[in-house]
Amino acid sequence: MSSENKKAVVLLSGGIDSSTTLAVARAEGYECYALSFDYAQRHKRELESARRVADALGVVKHMIIRFDLTEIGGSALTDRLISVPKKEVLGEDTVQEIPVTYVPARNTIFLSFALGWAEVLEADTIFIGANAVDYSGYPDCRPEYLEAFERMANLATKISVEGRLTYRIKAPLLYLTKSEIIRKGMELGLDYSLTWSCYDPRPDGRPCLSCDSCLYRLKGFEEIGVKDPLLESSGL
Repeated sequence: MSSENKKAVVLLSGGIDSSTTLAVARAEGYECYALSFDYAQRHKRELESARRVADALGVVKHMIIRFDLTEIGGSALTDRLISVPKKEVLGEDTVQEIPVTYVPARNTIFLSFALGWAEVLEADTIFIGANAVDYSGYPDCRPEYLEAFERMANLATKISVEGRLTYRIKAPLLYLTKSEIIRKGMELGLDYSLTWSCYDPRPDGRPCLSCDSCLYRLKGFEEIGVKDPLLESSGL
């Protein structure tokens, strides 16, 4: 593939990690095709942020695929009978087991859609904002999982079997802390007021500030001594 015509599909939830990943992909010279999902998640508010980030970063196309994972359930993000856990303090021993905010096979589902679109686009790279440092212990964010999916992608698609393309799954934030991710995004000019992290938005539409995702976000901004611009724009 010509270096002048690099295409990538970028998974974009609208959160800090995926938005920063999109900024990284763009900085690396890729034509970016952003892919988001409306899976009837509790925090569907993130899709509004995904649209804003995609517009701000000038993607070639932003696609939102819709399906309903509440029929499967099994997660606090897709089953209203399971509460999103709230914590007051985020310490090193906070994560002791895979939390109930894990959505069964979510990254496998998302990456599979991304792989299908990448094959049609003849894009050899899929970007994902997976992180193995400041994260909630999800098994589908681990490097060995991403390596396994990359191997599968090159076994399972016509374009790769024919030798016309070799897929790469790129996770540029995999070994960065949340504060390092935020710093990188700021260096790339990403406006974090456009992003969204909260798993359990308040009735007034503002972040709860006490779910795992909110706490990791707060911790990241605190570590670099900057107030979260989303909180400023939300009056918090």
